[in-house]
Amino acid sequence: MRTSHPDRPSRQRGWRRAGTAIAATATLLLAGLGTAVQADAAQPAATAATPAQAKATWTATPCATPAHPGELACDSYRVTGGLTAFQKQQAARTGITPKAADASTPSGYGPSNLQSAYGLTSAAAANGAGETIAIVDAYDDPKAEADLASYRSYYGLTACTTANGCFKKVSQTGSTTSLPTADSGWAEEISLDLDMASAICPKCNILLVEATSATMANLGTAVNRAVTLGAKYVSNSYGGSESSSDTSYDTSYFNHPGVAITVSAGDEGYGAEYPAASRYVTSVGGTALATSSTTRGWTETVWKTSSTEATGSGCSAYDTKPTWQTDTGCAKRTISDVAAVADPATGVSVYDSYGVTAGWYTFGGTSASSPIIAGVYALAGTPSTSSYPASFPYASAGTSALNDVTSGNNGSCSSSYLCTAKSGYDGPTGWGTPEGVSAFTG
Repeated sequence: MRTSHPDRPSRQRGWRRAGTAIAATATLLLAGLGTAVQADAAQPAATAATPAQAKATWTATPCATPAHPGELACDSYRVTGGLTAFQKQQAARTGITPKAADASTPSGYGPSNLQSAYGLTSAAAANGAGETIAIVDAYDDPKAEADLASYRSYYGLTACTTANGCFKKVSQTGSTTSLPTADSGWAEEISLDLDMASAICPKCNILLVEATSATMANLGTAVNRAVTLGAKYVSNSYGGSESSSDTSYDTSYFNHPGVAITVSAGDEGYGAEYPAASRYVTSVGGTALATSSTTRGWTETVWKTSSTEATGSGCSAYDTKPTWQTDTGCAKRTISDVAAVADPATGVSVYDSYGVTAGWYTFGGTSASSPIIAGVYALAGTPSTSSYPASFPYASAGTSALNDVTSGNNGSCSSSYLCTAKSGYDGPTGWGTPEGVSAFTG
């Protein structure tokens, strides 16, 4: 449900699909897994399958329900029970049914899975050194660096720390010591974002900018801080209802030529959200991702769990249509531009320890897809100074540089392509998902 507030339209989202609790104790298996491929293939402990375990269940992360009036919501869900697509694939290969809802080992897709799915394996091994991906979120995650280290160590990625200059955490003012109040819900979101940036671009530096709160003014100030500190790729995994103030927010926070700014399209199905509706950002929709017998080895459909839980898309009521968008069913800005995995049932592996049992969790929501696409931009290389990188995928529209998603929907709408996948451009997935980096270069 979308509601308005005088300071900033915000989304009030209830808890959904609550499943079984995460195991209270877990022994971490962080040794002996020297490469990303080995780690992605690691087997959870065997257990007898039950009907309740067969279907993954999840709940919205706490930051998906704004804690204060005027705040925006994060776009993430955490799996709480059942078996994910990753676990089912492992079971099919080995004949061993993994244990459900066990924080001791990953139960979602890891770096090698995601790189394979999006044709990024070679680019991830060779590109990204010297590039900085900024993650903008609200409040502080005191365990951000430590949890990132656990994720990267498990998957055989090089260390990314403050000491070696790869990782930096600052407030919206740029301070490394005066940080916002800690928040366990936003800490889950931060872990998801940091891990996805790492999964796609292991050689990239990561800048975490923590806004004082989840208002548009503070989050927007954090975006500006990220750009001021030199980031050319800025991921934003949050949103709220549109308002007449959005065009002024565009000017104040998102008009940064030469910087690839990605934004989650939202998790509540059809209906425009901001800042995904900004003409200056790449709005990122969500898919369900599964292995297949195709040449690609993977297949995707529009992510939709229910009428209120699906990737966002829509036609903006306020933002002007950018010149590179030519669809005719929406006179203003259309959401989305591209997409990546977001379905919690086919979710991604994340390590988190603040406010939860320390260990591995599987996450979904378009909070996963935004940092994934930011990572792809980083692998593609620094955007030209005066460019708007949101336009880059449009130059590759209809080519093999993008995986066209042609099935599924996220609700009902008057112009069907705005909510239903089809060949070519559509609202839920834009022009499709990455197949390598060429569609993100310009």
